[in-house]
Amino acid sequence: MKFFGKLGGPHDLAVSMVGPKLGDNLLQLRCGDGGLLAALAAKVGLTGRACAVDDTPAGVARGTQGAAKAGVLVDIAQASYDRLPHDDAAFDVVVVNDLVGGLSPERRAACLQEARRVLRPGGRLLIIERAERGGLGALVSRGRENPHYVASGGAEPALKAEGFVAVRTLVERGGLRFVEGVRPR
Repeated sequence: MKFFGKLGGPHDLAVSMVGPKLGDNLLQLRCGDGGLLAALAAKVGLTGRACAVDDTPAGVARGTQGAAKAGVLVDIAQASYDRLPHDDAAFDVVVVNDLVGGLSPERRAACLQEARRVLRPGGRLLIIERAERGGLGALVSRGRENPHYVASGGAEPALKAEGFVAVRTLVERGGLRFVEGVRPR
């Protein structure tokens, strides 16, 4: 008999790192498998707003399917990451999921500038990216990151270059790295 529902879901670590609260306005860039988006949308609830942007029809479809399967409300748009279809300062939290490492330096800068624009002052941006694995994991994992991105130090310098403050890596676990930055007030 289950009293507390499903424990240990595949997105628990990411949800805890993002830290969405009931009533937050949240934006996720890149829908991935749709599961993370659905898990985050469930946390902001009906008093908050969950939105997503993906630049491909397949990504929008995955996000829509994930939200429908979980029974949560999400506004999903297909748009370029460097021209987000949202107002200035509209979100408390922006999640960039497995995206910036694969972008060219120009597109990465434009994407992070747009994410900063749509964040409210004091709002948080969280980059979720694949972490370099050691040992046997390094042999089987495929790196998608742009070599320039890796050579320049990754997410922390990229966020600092676009004006984010309090930039830090929260954790590396399970083959993922979580890096956050705050839009200055």
